[in-house]
Amino acid sequence: MSLSSAFKEKSFGDLPGWDEDDHLAAFAAFKRSAFHVLTKPYRTGSLGVEFAAFAAPYAEARSVSPANRSAARSFFERHFAPALVAAESGGAGLVTGFYEPEVEASPVRTERFAVPLLSRPADLVDVDDKNRPAGMDPYLAFARATPAGSVEYFDRGAIERGALSGRNLEIAWLADKVDAFFIHVQGAARLKMTDGRLCRVTYAAKSGQRFTGPGRILSETAEIPLEKVTMQSIRAWFKAHPERVDEILWQNRSYIFFREAPVEDPALGPIAAAKVPLTPGRSVAIDRLLHTFGTPFYIVAPTLAAFGEKPFRRLMIAQDTGSAITGAARGDLFAGSGDAAGEVAGVVRNAADFYALVPRGLVDRGCA
Repeated sequence: MSLSSAFKEKSFGDLPGWDEDDHLAAFAAFKRSAFHVLTKPYRTGSLGVEFAAFAAPYAEARSVSPANRSAARSFFERHFAPALVAAESGGAGLVTGFYEPEVEASPVRTERFAVPLLSRPADLVDVDDKNRPAGMDPYLAFARATPAGSVEYFDRGAIERGALSGRNLEIAWLADKVDAFFIHVQGAARLKMTDGRLCRVTYAAKSGQRFTGPGRILSETAEIPLEKVTMQSIRAWFKAHPERVDEILWQNRSYIFFREAPVEDPALGPIAAAKVPLTPGRSVAIDRLLHTFGTPFYIVAPTLAAFGEKPFRRLMIAQDTGSAITGAARGDLFAGSGDAAGEVAGVVRNAADFYALVPRGLVDRGCA
C-alpha cells in the first residue's frame, strides 16, 4: 500500500505556530496509544499511513518520556514528516467538537428519572459483507437476529416507544430525554448517581441506521438558521418546543447502546474507539476508514477561539471516530468532560487545515 495523493509533503517550518505548541501534552496522548498497540494493532486506513511504520516512534514512546516541551517537539520531528491533507471540497477542512456530558442519574426508575440508557440487547448481532443478508442496506453494521435470519434492528422511535421493554437492559435512568439524546451523540457520559456514586457509560453498540442530526433537521425546516446551529441553540429550541422533541429526535433513527466503565482518572475522558482514554484538548476523532489511529495531526483553525486560544494551532492524536466524521480533512476535537467542556464543544464548527504527521519510514520510501 502506498500513501494517497491526498497528502502533500510539507516541512515543519510550513506549519503555522508549530514551535509554540505544547508538544509534551500531545506526547502524553500518543504514549497511551503506544502501549495499547502491544495488545492489539491498529488497522491501516485506506489513505496508506501504514500501522507498521509507527513501530519506531511507538517503541521510543514506551521507553522514554521527554523532559520538556522542546524534547517532545524533537521526538515528533525526528520520527515524522508533516503532510497537508487535501479536503474533498478542494478548500479547507472542518473541525467540530465533542465532549463527555456529566448528568444526574438514578439506578432505578422514579417519577422524575424515567428516561433509560440501555445496554446491548442479546439479539443485536454484528453484520458485514460476509454475513449480511441479500437486500439488506450495506451501510448496516448491526442487525436483529430472528429465527428467520437477520433483519434491520429496531430504530430510535421504535425503541423509545417500548420495543425493548421488559428485557432488563436499563443501566441508569435520566430525567431528561434531550440529555439522553446528547449522551447518544457523544457516545459516553459521566453519571452522578443519586446514591452518591460517580459512574461512566460508554459506547457498546448501535442499532445501525444512519445518523441524522437535529441541527440539520432544524436548519432545513428553517427553525434555526444553519449558521446559528450549535448544541446550545438546539437545546434552547427543544426547551421552547417540548411537544416536538420526539418528532425531531425520532428522525435520527440511529440508537446507541452503552456499557458501564470505571472513572479511573477524572482528568481523562472515556476509552474511545482507539481503546485508550481520551485526552482533553489533544485527542481528535477522525474518519477511521481513511486514517490510522494513533496518527498525530497538527490542526490549524484560524477562526476557532473556543479552546482559549485564537488561532487554534495544536497537535492532536487520532484516537476516536464517529459516524458523522467522514472525509480526509475532517476532525472532531475532544474538549473534556462536564458542562464547561460542553460549552466549548457545542460551538465548534470551523474551517481548518489538517497536517498529518506521517512516519518518516513512509516518506523515505518516496510515498509522500
